[in-house]
Amino acid sequence: MKAMERSILRRFIVLEGVDGAGTTTQLTRIDEALAAAGVPHWKTAEPTQRPEGRLIRSILGGEIGASPGTVAHLFAADRNEHLYGSLGIIERLGRGEVVVCDRYIFSSLAYQGVSCGKELPAKLNSGFPLPELLIFFDVEPSLSMGRIGQRGKREIYEELPIQERVREAYGEALAAFEGGPMRIVRVDANLPLEEVNRAVLAAVGGALGLGLGGMGA
Repeated sequence: MKAMERSILRRFIVLEGVDGAGTTTQLTRIDEALAAAGVPHWKTAEPTQRPEGRLIRSILGGEIGASPGTVAHLFAADRNEHLYGSLGIIERLGRGEVVVCDRYIFSSLAYQGVSCGKELPAKLNSGFPLPELLIFFDVEPSLSMGRIGQRGKREIYEELPIQERVREAYGEALAAFEGGPMRIVRVDANLPLEEVNRAVLAAVGGALGLGLGGMGA
């Protein structure tokens, strides 16, 4: 399915970027802002906490070995259940909640695109619907790797040459969706945390028609 022909899930917001870009931190900030505004919502992430997602995390952590193609299939399976399973994204959107997700199909197009080539992840993710809003955290990999270094143990993709290639792959992947029905907002994640947060809340508030964190939509 071509990017321009995909369906859009209203009130579904996705955060993307290389490791260390700050998506997890901003997910928490968005959660807090929506809660303060009284907006019913669900914050979530991929890989999920389901068995499929936990297996992926074990592979990413280097505890289990798996071929790149296997990892691509696992991400797609985890995503399918995340979307369509009980209490998943589709069900929660259907009952009026906003869903904010840290990583989605674009991570697969970038990370698995680097590890096993573009064709397989593109095929596996071609049928999934798009979010209404994608916020891409653009950061220099050298800076993001410095942040990762403060965490301790690294995952298998958390090496500077890989992150540089992933950043390029993100650019190529997102270019395919430009001009389509999904809104893409790029945030300069090299900036200080509070500046990034203001930009993120402005984007989320604009998509939902709300003022969040004291900022107008």
